[in-house]
Amino acid sequence: LTKKILITQNDLLYSRPFIEYFEETPMMVAVLTYMSYGILTIFGYVRDFLRHWKIERCHIASEKEEQKDFVPLYQDFENFYTRNIYMRIRDNWNRPICSVPGAKMDLMERATYDYNWTFEYTGWVVQDVINLGSYNYLGFAENTGPCADSAAEVTMKYGVGVASTRQEIGNLDRHEEMEKQVARFLGVESAMAFGMGFATNSMNIPALVGKGCLILSDELNHASLVLGARLSGSTIRVFKHNNMQSLEKLLREAVVHGQPRTHRPWKKILIVVEGIYSMEGSIVRLPEVIALKKRYRAYLYLDEAHSIGALGPRGRGVVDYFGLDPCDVDVMMGTFTKSFGAAGGYIAGKRELIEYLRSHSHSAVYATSMSPPVVEQIITSMKCIMGEDGTTIGNERVQQLAENTVYFRKRLREMGFIIYGNNDSPVVPMMLYMPAKIAAFAREMLKRNIGVVVVGFPATPIIESRARFCISAGHSKNMLDQALNVISEVGDLLQLKYSRHRLQPSSARPFDDDVYEDIDD
Repeated sequence: LTKKILITQNDLLYSRPFIEYFEETPMMVAVLTYMSYGILTIFGYVRDFLRHWKIERCHIASEKEEQKDFVPLYQDFENFYTRNIYMRIRDNWNRPICSVPGAKMDLMERATYDYNWTFEYTGWVVQDVINLGSYNYLGFAENTGPCADSAAEVTMKYGVGVASTRQEIGNLDRHEEMEKQVARFLGVESAMAFGMGFATNSMNIPALVGKGCLILSDELNHASLVLGARLSGSTIRVFKHNNMQSLEKLLREAVVHGQPRTHRPWKKILIVVEGIYSMEGSIVRLPEVIALKKRYRAYLYLDEAHSIGALGPRGRGVVDYFGLDPCDVDVMMGTFTKSFGAAGGYIAGKRELIEYLRSHSHSAVYATSMSPPVVEQIITSMKCIMGEDGTTIGNERVQQLAENTVYFRKRLREMGFIIYGNNDSPVVPMMLYMPAKIAAFAREMLKRNIGVVVVGFPATPIIESRARFCISAGHSKNMLDQALNVISEVGDLLQLKYSRHRLQPSSARPFDDDVYEDIDD
């Protein structure tokens, strides 16, 4: 067993060493995880047999008897995982909260009497649960303070709904101000906003590329990017996660060979990456991506959903984090749903790009305008981060998030947990591996008043189930210490401290092409 520490290929592009931690799955843990899924699968087939012969009651949606000869609406085999594995641990997801999703939150208690097929509310509320699951990176998801006050004031003046698209009579002066604010925040010529972050990707990529174009996509890109790429009709090729050698190989082949059969040059080559990858906690190797993009004359689409506001000394995202020029990124995308505590997304870049999207993007032409209080939340929180509100609160929150992130990650590794990703990423995946431990960890944490998000197959590889912590500037050191003590206690109870190594990354090591440093026990 070895410890893998990812080293970048060219230190000249970085102002400091770029190191990410990915520890190999212990062999015994991998074997036991596969065995666990095997046992669950066997029992699943047994239970399906019993359901087929009406021995066990089946709650899953099924065809009516008179429709048996029709084209089936429900594919039994495709729902096998949901029916026999997910349902066993379904109580760990979709938990309703009844408060602001701040550093602490209130959860509605619920109970099930049919093994998680249905739930009933008990009428009780679990109060003051430490929230380690929400994407509230800068703590702006709050019901007090300047953002809430401004949103309430705008609601009284404009109302909640706009009831029209931007191109008709749904274009408010606040929308115009917000887009100018976003452009100034990012340091680009122009920007435009959309009411839904997912649709910002899935509806705008098809407007930018089409048939005869090539999309080079990171293998761990978000589903919205994948959907947008598929809807575009472009040829899609996938490169290994954050692997610049894999990306350069695809770029070189694309330039040399061109399109299949005809070998004509591609109309466009679009590289699609994310700032922070929300399941791995890794940060894109942006300086190298930009260098490759320039060398092969490709375009770059950067999704900063998780990194905008959460990275960089000024909170301007991954571009700010690496000290790069925003003009080197052709299409800057991000969402307002995380660091800004609002809703929606944006596309930013050159003025010509934005003017083109205003008339060609389905999200711009057909979607209803953003709600005025949501727009005001974005404007106020962004001004706060930029210091335009006359205070240093925004800058203090950016710095607090960075400190909380480094501290939380360091403590978890010292405890012996396997943690993925970059030291500066507020998304902190902690490996659980076995399916039974997914549910057990979430349940035991909630018993101790800590709310966490757990993730398993098919959202992750089958042997890489994990808990995903999201750190916030709103977390105090006492909250983090309390959560860490509980995590350590539950980790001992469930035997989750799999790491066999103490991390001692050397900043003096010369960088090399796609090198992993092996640290023996």
